[in-house]
This record gives sequence, C-alpha cells and structure tokens, in this order.
Amino acid sequence: MTVTQILAAPAAHTAGTAGPVRGRRRALRRALWGAQILIAAFLLFASALPKFAGQADAVETFTRIGWGQWFRYVTGTVEAAGAIGLVVPRLAGFAATALIGLLGGAVLTHLLVLDAAWALFPAALAAVCALVGWDRRAETRDLLRSVAGLPRR
Repeated sequence: MTVTQILAAPAAHTAGTAGPVRGRRRALRRALWGAQILIAAFLLFASALPKFAGQADAVETFTRIGWGQWFRYVTGTVEAAGAIGLVVPRLAGFAATALIGLLGGAVLTHLLVLDAAWALFPAALAAVCALVGWDRRAETRDLLRSVAGLPRR
C-alpha cells in the first residue's frame, strides 16, 4: 500500500478495521506529528525570531530582496503564526496548507534573488507541509465550514 493510499483512507473507515492499514496510518500520523513539531520549531526559533530581533543576517537578506524591512516583519509574523498553527490539531492542516504558499515564495526568492542552492530546503519543507495538509484535509474542511457558519458533514 502506498503513502497516498494510506492518507486517502478516511479515519472513519480505518477505525473499524484491524490490521496493517490501521497500524500504518497510525505510524504515518505519528511521523507527520514529529515532522510538524520539527518544522514548527525551526520556523519559530530559527526563522521568525531572528527576523523579529533584527539579526544582521535577516536584515541583510531582506535588503538584498529589495522589498524593505517591513517585509521581514510580515514574513516573520506569517512564519510564527504557521508554526503555532502546525502544533494545534484543529489548525494543523490549514496552517500546513498556508505555509506551502510562504515556502513557495521562499523557493522563488532563493532561485531568483538569493542563492539558488538554498531553494531546496524550503521546497522540502513545502513537500512535508503538503503531506500534512493532505492528511488533515478533513479537519481543515470542518474548520472552514465552521468559520463560514455551515453545518459539519
């Protein structure tokens, strides 16, 4: 069974079945939680906080980008919000999906303005966020429905 098949199997269908599918899904979910925690720690402590503190590297990077230092604060705020959202179960899927956009922008910035070799790191983080977003799609759908005032399915 592939990762896509395991992720595509709704939790309600696997909850009543014993055997390898349920065990693989549980193991995959734990692995994703571990990845989410690591990504959240990186985004908060190694990426957002240096931007807020005005670390010399962060200031110089955003000077090279050319959008001004205000963009450093916006980027840090989105990273911090995404990091917090990744570790809140109800928000994890939405945060992961939103972070794909941020990380896609980082990939493009590295390719077009900064060092192209560093584009691989945000691309890898975006791929993990895509897996998390896919796995948590039901929770994200329920969250968006509740925000819109629609009944849950």
